[in-house]
Amino acid sequence: SLVVLFGATAGAYGAKLGSDERELILLVWQVVDLHSKKVGTLHKSLVKADNLDLSDQCREVSGLTPEGLGKAEPLDRVLQQFSQLVSSDLKVLGRSSYTLCSDGQLLIRQVLHPETSKKNFLLSDCFYSFYDLRKEFHTCYPSSAAVKDQTIKTMAEYLGLGTDEAEEDFGVWQVKTMVAIIFRMLSEGCNHVFTEPETVKYKYETGPCSKSETVDSETVIRARGLPWQSSDQDIARFFKGLNIAKGGVALCLNSQGRRNGEALVRFVNSEQRDLALERHKHHMGSRYIEVYKATGEEFLKIAGGTSNEVAQFLSKENQVIIRMRGLPFTATQEDVLGFLGPECPVTGGKEGLLFVKYPDGRPTGDAFVLFSCEEYAQNALKKHKEILGKRYIELFRSTAAEVQQVLNRYMSTPLIPTLPTPIIPVIPPPYTIATGSIRDCVRLRGLPYTAGIDDILEFMGDATGDIKPHGVHMVLNQQGRPSGDAFIQMKSADKAFMVAQKCHKKMMKDRYVEVFQCSGEEMNFVLMGGTLNRSGLSPPPCKLPCLSPPAYAAFQTAAVIPAEAAALYQPQALLPTTRTPQASAAAPPTVTYYPAQAAQLYMNYTAYYPSPPVSPTTVGYIAAPPGAVAAAATATHTPILPQPGALVRMQGLPYNTGMKEILSFFQGYQYAPDDYNGLIQLSDQARSVLQAPKEWVCL
Repeated sequence: SLVVLFGATAGAYGAKLGSDERELILLVWQVVDLHSKKVGTLHKSLVKADNLDLSDQCREVSGLTPEGLGKAEPLDRVLQQFSQLVSSDLKVLGRSSYTLCSDGQLLIRQVLHPETSKKNFLLSDCFYSFYDLRKEFHTCYPSSAAVKDQTIKTMAEYLGLGTDEAEEDFGVWQVKTMVAIIFRMLSEGCNHVFTEPETVKYKYETGPCSKSETVDSETVIRARGLPWQSSDQDIARFFKGLNIAKGGVALCLNSQGRRNGEALVRFVNSEQRDLALERHKHHMGSRYIEVYKATGEEFLKIAGGTSNEVAQFLSKENQVIIRMRGLPFTATQEDVLGFLGPECPVTGGKEGLLFVKYPDGRPTGDAFVLFSCEEYAQNALKKHKEILGKRYIELFRSTAAEVQQVLNRYMSTPLIPTLPTPIIPVIPPPYTIATGSIRDCVRLRGLPYTAGIDDILEFMGDATGDIKPHGVHMVLNQQGRPSGDAFIQMKSADKAFMVAQKCHKKMMKDRYVEVFQCSGEEMNFVLMGGTLNRSGLSPPPCKLPCLSPPAYAAFQTAAVIPAEAAALYQPQALLPTTRTPQASAAAPPTVTYYPAQAAQLYMNYTAYYPSPPVSPTTVGYIAAPPGAVAAAATATHTPILPQPGALVRMQGLPYNTGMKEILSFFQGYQYAPDDYNGLIQLSDQARSVLQAPKEWVCL
């Protein structure tokens, strides 16, 4: 038997059914006995939605009103009545089992499953298998229109069924016409047999993915805007009703190994992917999720792996994966099992643990744990931030793709981090950023993120000739990306005033740019998190005396790294080779500037610490070959290394470490002479060159 089912929502109708996340308001159904070609009673039931605000299209097509729907039963009660009435009709027809048959897949996949999932009640098993009448019709009549172009009306017209839609209530005509189409398909000329129903997966299946797999790009989407704590099961629930491939949810991680709110999802076929794209800006909790197309290469980059150890770990199917972070480096498998305790047994004991290590075998402090059921995983998550040894341990839900990502990232980490070739100044004059109260600077706010210094000079026009040499400073945010701000030092306060009046809200590319007159002191203040506009200066939200803006001093030539230290690092240019400046036509030849890549002032948006001591635009740098570095070092430094290998580098020091603590740490070893000239603390300038945290170099 078939149960022919039709439904409508309070929003879009037809091909867009369910795409606007509106609730179900109508169900109409009728039982059809395929053998005796008899039918049961036709039932029509209104559904009371939480939001009774009907769209104009819904009002026009269905003729329903909020007043009428307000007296209806909620969806869970209607579905109970559906099951009871279908069972009763089947008994009358002498049948016991049935399969749903709907006009297309939208009602089942895009309406019923997502809505019941959000309202936290389960659908009966009959809603996990159904026949798509459009596909069955096209199979029976191959010369008919394509499946995606079929409607109840076009199928009826193809068969020459003379039914008048205006004579019946909305929903009733649709079901009666679908029943007539089915009977025509069962006639002697066609003898169609319903054999392969569509299926909806009950739950998402986890599993590994190999980089050698072939992933069809027509089956992958990118979901953006996910809550950071969301798991693969949460994402599968968001796409409830659609069939995700096994191991097809890959949560994306940022460069620090933390989730970035994006995921790549692989579906079983392109049809399911296209339905997933219709859920663009649907909600997960209070957040809307953006859904875009992605490629198979992107999915494999995130989810694919090559490690046999990981493949063996993930070979146990239908396991709940928990990630542990912050483990002591000395932690053993017994320590982890003891920490978790008997209330959350690990699948396979020690075999259910996977420690993440660097290529040389050093532990990273991360581990993944397998649990056989949700109950054990929940018990483990209750131990979040409990103490193991002297450290608190973080526990999170994880996925097979995250296991692959974390392992891929750590296994690809070089044993010795490669650092750029030391650079030497080629222009020694001490240009500095002014710190006085003279308002001879201007701030440009709202620059296009693609704007460079050439664009700024063109934007300034005739005023370019009034810019101080090396006076254009691009501002980057703490991720090293353009912030949309720039500071320009003018030759006088009058020139700065004229520029602010002339260029304020002038267009650059497709954006208008705000221009404010300011002083060097105000410039530094803004870099610390304050705001500057035409209403004046507003302080940072938290002004800490110990972190007040310093006076900015230029790099000194003494900051050049000795050639012996330079030998520790691979030759790699920190900056591209300087190019010939191409100023605008209005700029006199005396105006000098440097590429945008070298202009790195950092605006302090989130934490209050000083920006780098000086904009690198004030001193020109080029990447020097090793020979030039050695020659420069020989000319300006006395060799201080008595033999190769006498230099060690310390990382991970507490930030309040002083010389006394380091000398105590090396007690018993012979180091540099008693004046401690061999103990070199890396300044902020040198640290920015080395791209490393606070550290010391000991000789």
